[in-house]
Amino acid sequence: MAEDRRRRFVPPPALCGFLLLLVLVFAASYAVGRAAGPVAPGMHGSQTGSGSDTRPDSDGDMGDIGGMHGGGH
Repeated sequence: MAEDRRRRFVPPPALCGFLLLLVLVFAASYAVGRAAGPVAPGMHGSQTGSGSDTRPDSDGDMGDIGGMHGGGH
């Protein structure tokens, strides 16, 4: 009787295959991301507590964005 109970709790093979595929896809994407490096050169983690330079200037200018000043006017 204990053997029947143990046999009922075995997950279906399709579920095991799906979970294995999911793990492989995430592992591959992690490896590719590690090999590619950061998205932008000089990009660092966020700083907490200190005043970082990520805020726009006080006059509302977001810096030089190549022809984007003035809303395209």
